[in-house]
Amino acid sequence: MPFDSLVQLCIFALASLYTPGPNNIMLASSGARFGIRRTLPHALGVAFGFPLMLFPMALGLGALFEYSPLFREALRLLGALVMLWIGWKVGTAGRAKTDDAERPFTFVMAAGFQWINPKAWAMAIAVVGGYMLGRAPLTEAAICAGVFGTCGLGSALLWTSGGAAIRRFLSTDARIRLFNGMMGALIAACALFLFLDTTL
Repeated sequence: MPFDSLVQLCIFALASLYTPGPNNIMLASSGARFGIRRTLPHALGVAFGFPLMLFPMALGLGALFEYSPLFREALRLLGALVMLWIGWKVGTAGRAKTDDAERPFTFVMAAGFQWINPKAWAMAIAVVGGYMLGRAPLTEAAICAGVFGTCGLGSALLWTSGGAAIRRFLSTDARIRLFNGMMGALIAACALFLFLDTTL
């Protein structure tokens, strides 16, 4: 991959991974409710789940999404329903306790969420279409996945830490309910946006 293309890929990764979205909102919410240590598997699942999805897509799986309207619409609906459910769970959650039945996302759950997140698919297709030259597919796919894994880890830890940093402010039940309600509403808004975005 030419050096200028690599720089552009890094800029695209930083811009797309650090801005607010379903993953980052859920990480901030989990960090605030459960703390950094308990949210760490979720953060790692987000950070490495997308590269694990991007790699096979760079080798040809992305064509299924790009050229199959039925698959694309089914994924959009499934992703929106899952995000609405997560938004409801987050929005109605109370204060987390050490013996609480609710748990943060596991690594597998967070990584698996990327496969039903239409925004992640759209972003992966943009990477494949914009930065894969096809000269050395395995090497190029590995570079793209590596860039997003490295940038994604920093983003996931930053959003988790940001959520954990406001735990002291969320010292009353009223504040935690307000915070959870806002986070749940933002996740639900991301789900509703899927039905309005005609580019997916």
